[in-house]
Amino acid sequence: MSSLNSKSLGEVCEFFNGKAHEKSISEDGQFKVINSKFISSQGKVFKLTDNMMFPLYIGDICLVMSDVPNGKTLAKCFLIDADDTYSLNQRICAIRTDSFDLKFLYYQLNRHPFLLAFNNGENQTNLRKNDILSCPLWVPPIPEQKHIVAILDQAFADIELAHAKTEQNLLNARELFESYLNGIFTQRGDGWAESPLGEIAELVDSLHKTPKYIKEGGYPMVRVTEIKKSGLNLKNAKRVDEEVYNEFSKRHKSSIGDIILSRVGASYGVPVIVETDELFCLGQNTVFILPKINPYWLYYFLLSPVAKNQIDSFAAGSAQPTVSMKSIRQISVPMPLRSTQDKIELEIKIALRALKDLEVIYSNKLNLIDELKKSILQKAFSGELTKTPNAGMSKGSTA
Repeated sequence: MSSLNSKSLGEVCEFFNGKAHEKSISEDGQFKVINSKFISSQGKVFKLTDNMMFPLYIGDICLVMSDVPNGKTLAKCFLIDADDTYSLNQRICAIRTDSFDLKFLYYQLNRHPFLLAFNNGENQTNLRKNDILSCPLWVPPIPEQKHIVAILDQAFADIELAHAKTEQNLLNARELFESYLNGIFTQRGDGWAESPLGEIAELVDSLHKTPKYIKEGGYPMVRVTEIKKSGLNLKNAKRVDEEVYNEFSKRHKSSIGDIILSRVGASYGVPVIVETDELFCLGQNTVFILPKINPYWLYYFLLSPVAKNQIDSFAAGSAQPTVSMKSIRQISVPMPLRSTQDKIELEIKIALRALKDLEVIYSNKLNLIDELKKSILQKAFSGELTKTPNAGMSKGSTA
């Protein structure tokens, strides 16, 4: 960013704070409320109101002023694309200006590093008006701004296409594995039987309370947020002291080969198998399944669409689907001979390893694509995208 063309936001833009809309939300409202969820979803998730408390106009840039530690919404922007359509909520600000090509300002201001630096990673960040007004902006001539926008538009269109293709490849790999599992558990051979889950495994319920968490030490508590389709993730788990752990461990001490199932929310019915000897306890709405059979056979079955269809049929509630302990015990599990279980388990394990290798490859590619976008933006607003090659060299000189 050239210091000659650098100004604070307050020097070249107007700032406006939004207003609280909580009491005026209406399912049949005609105006969309610009809040953090609206901006983070790029307008896909929204609330409605009949009371346009703060009208917005084409070209206004809305910016999120508040977010949780390390959140992905702080300073995220939305460029208003229509008049008489939106109303600005509290903790969102509107920026207006005639000093910029508006798309150029949007690209520059969206998740601006200066504003993100106020996030300490520990407490919720609440940007103040003066913080935003102090944000440094590069203000090159309008023709140069338009030129940069044209370059960015084309680059980001190519990046989005690459991102979409990579995500589709990842989805295809997962669907292929699910189809493979579905075939195993539907095309059964001779000697297969059916057993209720409650007969071939012991179920240990979670604690039915929210304990007091501690910042360091202690034991991880596995909640539904730690249960991922990719496996158990204890990295960001909240922790509890020894007293809470001892209360739970009287029921069961976690061990390798245990299966954990989420019972509620978006991840209901998702199983993970314990492959760590780190001790932990279960939070609300989760359950330990302690197999009396080959644990991986049961785990792979619970991963399959056959099990998912059963669990879906048991789920109650639409906004927050929940599966009861009674229903989990009733899940019907296909049971071939143990020798057949072991043979098929090995085949599934090989296929799952291939899937995980592909997931790593595609996830790394997605990360590289995201980093490329950041790099292009950084170059754009340091003037590198429009820098003339060999600028400053005299005619006839050599590098």
